[in-house]
Amino acid sequence: MVNEQIVVNTLLVAFDLSGTFVFALSGATAGVKHRLDLFGVLVLAFAAGNSGGIARDVMIGANPPALTGIGGGMVRDILVMEIPNVLRTELYAVAALIGAAVMVLGKKLHLPTSVAATTGAVLCFGLRFTAMRRGWQLPIARPPQKSG
Repeated sequence: MVNEQIVVNTLLVAFDLSGTFVFALSGATAGVKHRLDLFGVLVLAFAAGNSGGIARDVMIGANPPALTGIGGGMVRDILVMEIPNVLRTELYAVAALIGAAVMVLGKKLHLPTSVAATTGAVLCFGLRFTAMRRGWQLPIARPPQKSG
């Protein structure tokens, strides 16, 4: 059981670091797209890779701050003056919210943290991946039509 716990924890850390790396790449790519200088690209990469998790952990009192979330992408987009993708594309935030809800539910049901976290992460990734492949999107808000 202890070995399984170590393997699961190692996988969770690997997923976390991979996510941070991918968000950092997305920040660097946005910096290049917006023709920022090297310092700007590095700042955007750092902000996208780390700021979401830091902001979340500070708000929930987790110390020291670790892990990432959708906030990094939001900070990236705001820094380059774009509407954050999380507010206008696919099932990005909804997938993260469902994954987090599964994690919280698992904790409430006294499941091992590794099981709850892995289940939430797999569900989040699976939903996001499926939404991207099938083009699923939430309805877009539109102003009401004027009559007459």
